Formats: sequence, C-alpha cells, structure tokens
Amino acid sequence: MSEEPAANLAKEELDDNQVEGIAKPGVDELAEEQAESAGDGDAGPEEPQPSIEELLTQRDGYLSDLQRVTAEFANYRRKAAERQQENVTVAAAGIVQKMLPVLDACDAAVAQGAEDVVPIRDALFGALEKEGLAKLDDPGAPFDPNCHEAVIHEPGEGEAVIAEVLRAGYQLNSRVLRPAMVKVRG
Repeated sequence: MSEEPAANLAKEELDDNQVEGIAKPGVDELAEEQAESAGDGDAGPEEPQPSIEELLTQRDGYLSDLQRVTAEFANYRRKAAERQQENVTVAAAGIVQKMLPVLDACDAAVAQGAEDVVPIRDALFGALEKEGLAKLDDPGAPFDPNCHEAVIHEPGEGEAVIAEVLRAGYQLNSRVLRPAMVKVRG
C-alpha cells in the first residue's frame, strides 16, 4: 500500500508540470533555447569595424569639441566674474552717492563756522575714502569737463583753470559720481 501513494504522488507532479496539454520546459531545455537564440545573432550580417584612421579622426573631433567647450566655459566664468565685480561697484557707488548730501551738509556747516561738525565730516569722508572715494575740489587745476561743471566763467589769459569750487565733486575708483560745480577763469 505504501507504493500506491507514491505512484499517485508522481502522477500529481506530472500533472503540475503540464499546462493545457503542453509540458513546461525544464532548465536544460531553456539553456538549449538560449544557446540557439544566441547563435542566431551571429548568423546575420556583421557590422564593419571602423579603421584606425576613422577612430583617430573621431577622437580628434571629440578632443577639439572638448577644448572648445572648455574655452567657452572659461570665458563664461571670466565674464560672470566681471559682471559680479561690476554689480558690486555699482552697488557701492549707489550707497556712496546717497551719502554725498550728508558730506555736503557737513561742508556747509563747517563753512558757517560749526567746528563741532569737523570730526564727523572727517570720519565719514575717511571711511568713504578707504572705499575709493576722492574729492574733486582743487582750485588752480586745469578745467576738465569730465570732472567739472562750469557754472560761472571769468575772462582770463591762458588755459581755462578752476578759479573757485562752488560745490565739491566726487569720484569713486576713477568713476565720477558727481562733477564739481566750479567757477572757471580763462
């Protein structure tokens, strides 16, 4: 009786391996199918291998592309740094320009005899001078229309020179923020 259940068990295993009357392939059969399908790919036309000259030409093309892109990126970085520096300069000029009326008020107070304002004016101008601010108020210097605004003209001999500074001008790092109002002689 012990043989009969074993036979039934073998019959059940056989039934499990069959699906709709077709037996499932085993591991060996799958390996053989894969080997055959791999062999089918070799039967088609082979792609020609590129020659050494073609490979060298392709390599040189990639190298020139890389060099061009590297140079373009270096130029981009340089221009971006220049733009960043220009933005910083413009921002600093804007802040300094907003401080010019304060300096003018200090100068006017000193001209009226308020000596208590002198240390404040000097401290403010000293701080701005460290950032590159320079005053344009030099009587006797030649007239420069880029740095000076002539509001009064006196006849005189020779070249036009600054006779009197009516309002000081300022420049920041060689960029004129405000031209000086001057009286010109000559």
